[in-house]
Amino acid sequence: MKLEEIIRTIPDYPKPGIMFRDITTLLGDAQAFREAVDQLTDPFRNAGITKVAGIEARGFILGGAIAHQLKAGFVPLRKRGKLPGETYAVEYALEYGVDAMEIHRDAVIAGERTMLIDDLIATGGTAIAAVELLRRAGAEVMAAGFVIDLPELGGAEKLRQMDVPVSTLVAFSGH
Repeated sequence: MKLEEIIRTIPDYPKPGIMFRDITTLLGDAQAFREAVDQLTDPFRNAGITKVAGIEARGFILGGAIAHQLKAGFVPLRKRGKLPGETYAVEYALEYGVDAMEIHRDAVIAGERTMLIDDLIATGGTAIAAVELLRRAGAEVMAAGFVIDLPELGGAEKLRQMDVPVSTLVAFSGH
């Protein structure tokens, strides 16, 4: 199955010149969804991962399914102000400003073997912030998985430079 053929591309969204890679078509196709989850899970099936952290929002969908496959717990990484308990937060730069993401302070135990999941890696800003946040909470980040990589933007390579093994399923040139 060629997952890249199932992922919809929407030109000029959210602004002119951007080719938005929309995984909702993949999520809506039962066979493609299962294939993506299996492919993201398989390289790490025997890595002793005990938590899967998903970045809001599409990382929740994929991360929950992967956590189930790995018999691991799931940790939501959410935008500031969305988690009710005590949190750690990290700010990160966006094209148009600054955003922040949070994790519950008790979401991971120190040294817990954790995998990060999201739908897409581009420049890496969000994923790098997520790794920093997980490490601050005490997690050992064993891997990061993404359905889509935009390799020209270098995000996956930046994570590898942080000693995080990265798995991606589809690479699209251009953005």
